[in-house]
Formats: sequence, C-alpha cells, structure tokens
Amino acid sequence: MRIDSPEFSAMSERVLEVTALTSRLNALPFEDEVGKAELFEQILGRPLAPRVTIYPPFYTDHGLNLDIAERVFINQGCTFLDYAGIRLATRVMIAPKVTFITGGHPVDPADRRVWLTGEPIDVEENVWIGAGATILPGVTIGRDSVIAAGAVVADDVPAQSLVTGGKATVQRTW
Repeated sequence: MRIDSPEFSAMSERVLEVTALTSRLNALPFEDEVGKAELFEQILGRPLAPRVTIYPPFYTDHGLNLDIAERVFINQGCTFLDYAGIRLATRVMIAPKVTFITGGHPVDPADRRVWLTGEPIDVEENVWIGAGATILPGVTIGRDSVIAAGAVVADDVPAQSLVTGGKATVQRTW
C-alpha cells in the first residue's frame, strides 16, 4: 500500500482510534469485565469469542484484522500489529510480551517511506508461544507447536515442532 494513498490515511485514522481505545482498556480496573468486553468489541469490531482470556496491558494497532478463536489465552504486555491480519485458532496460549508483526517496509531505502508491505500471520490450534517471542509477517505456526521464549519466527513452523533461537545475522550490505 502506498503511504500517500487514501487507504493508508484511513488506516492511520483507525490506528489513532484504536490507540485511544487500548489506552482506556489498559487503564481499567482488572476486575471490570463489562468495561473490558465493551472496549474489546469496539477494538475488534465484534465481541470476543467465548472463554477468551486477555490480561492487560494489551496492544493492537488496527484491531479489525485480529481474529481470536475460543479458549485463547493472551498474557500481559502482548502486541498485535494486525495490518495484514492475525488469526489465533482455538486453545492458543501466548506468554507475556509476545509481538506479532504483519506489516513492514521494503528493504530498499528509496522505497521505505513510500510503501507499506504486509502478510498475514496464522497460528493454528493448540500452539504455545513463549515469553518475548516475535512472530514476523507471513508466518504460519502449525498445530501443537511450541515457540520458545525469545524466539524470532520468520519462517513457517511445521505442526508439532519446537522452535528456538533469535540470533540476528548480517544477510547483505549495501
């Protein structure tokens, strides 16, 4: 999406709206279930599925592209940058401070301030994502997998797999 497009302007307005909503959500008393439910409905554009547990603080930049199935658990301090869509299937468990990123910019310096890129993230059933993990654009995490704490997931994860590691490496220079 071009950054100077009407679509980008509309998305930017939504980001500001959702930032205000999540700020209100994160300031509510922990036991205010009714207030949290109302704010989540405004953030997601629909009510939360049954038996979803989300501990604040909770952050998202768009909300309308975040699909949370039943029996999902999201611990505190997680961030969902859902520009291109994030789907969490049933029984997904997410530890504190996990980050999901669906948007980005081109690598070429001349294009970085012109384009916004994005690919969806799909987390299949019964996945456990450890504390501080980062899930990058375009990733599918297969059923029953475990993502270790601190892992950076840039590629698809097969079902019933354990993924670890987060060491950055130089791929090229320019």
